[in-house]
Amino acid sequence: MFPTKARFVLSVVDHNAIELSPRISEAEVGDYIALLKPRVMSLVVFTALVGLIIAPGHFHPVLAFTSILCIAVGAGASGALNMAYEGDIDALMSRTANRPIPRGRITPPEATAFGITLAFFSVMTLGILVNWVAGGLLAFTIFFYVVIYTMLLKRWTAQNIVIGGAAGALPPVVAWAAATGSLSMEPVLLFLIIFFWTPPHFWALALFRSDDYARAGVPMLPVVAGPDATRLQILLYTVVLVAVAFAPWPLGYFDAVYGVTSLVLGAGMLALAINVYRRREGVAATRATRKLFAFSILYLFALFATLLLEVVVRAVAPAIGAVASAIG
Repeated sequence: MFPTKARFVLSVVDHNAIELSPRISEAEVGDYIALLKPRVMSLVVFTALVGLIIAPGHFHPVLAFTSILCIAVGAGASGALNMAYEGDIDALMSRTANRPIPRGRITPPEATAFGITLAFFSVMTLGILVNWVAGGLLAFTIFFYVVIYTMLLKRWTAQNIVIGGAAGALPPVVAWAAATGSLSMEPVLLFLIIFFWTPPHFWALALFRSDDYARAGVPMLPVVAGPDATRLQILLYTVVLVAVAFAPWPLGYFDAVYGVTSLVLGAGMLALAINVYRRREGVAATRATRKLFAFSILYLFALFATLLLEVVVRAVAPAIGAVASAIG
């Protein structure tokens, strides 16, 4: 008999070539919309719209729409890149823990790719279809918010909001440049109003969210200098804000309706800032800061809405006059 031949099955596993299954994203459309920071975007769009409407000359409606859309998308790109970089601290703060990255719905690389794509197309579209002054300003705005504020300032200095606020103040300047191809004093005044509005607005938020910022290691002013020093800074910046916001009327840039509205709103803002300065403990202190924070949003919207109203009145007044003359 022939000997039985043993059969050996050799199994070779190359452990250096392990196949990784691709990650299946759990993100939905709503998660990507959240990356854009839609509430912040609404303020950006509104202030940019005001800058566009009050600019002199005729601007084609299609180009006007394109400009506002690009500014909005650029703002959304900034928000996405900000969240991509700050996913670690967002996870530690109750106010931001439900954002898509801390929840694991979107990864930081995905958010980064999304933000860079939006930034590129918003800047290029604005530059090519409208003008490169506006395109360049939009690119600088995104760079300032993402690199200067998010990466360099926010985690290193208590003045992060003061300096970084310049990025949030630029949209009306970008819009004015889109409409005119140049800059002038009016958009600079709008920039200054938003710039000096930003510290009291965000420091009011930081006062009743100071535990959040402390836990995340973000050196906001209440964490670094204390609540009382923050209250004083809020009051001082509010005084400057009220003066800067009122200045365009006596300087002859905006009309009396704006001037009177600025005084009334400024009086309310200043009264609430004084209240924050005086009430320093307990529920009363928290209530005072929350009231200032909420009113500051109304303040900025109402102030800029008044400028829109002035433009509408100036446009409609001749027609009303002509109708009245015809009837008479």
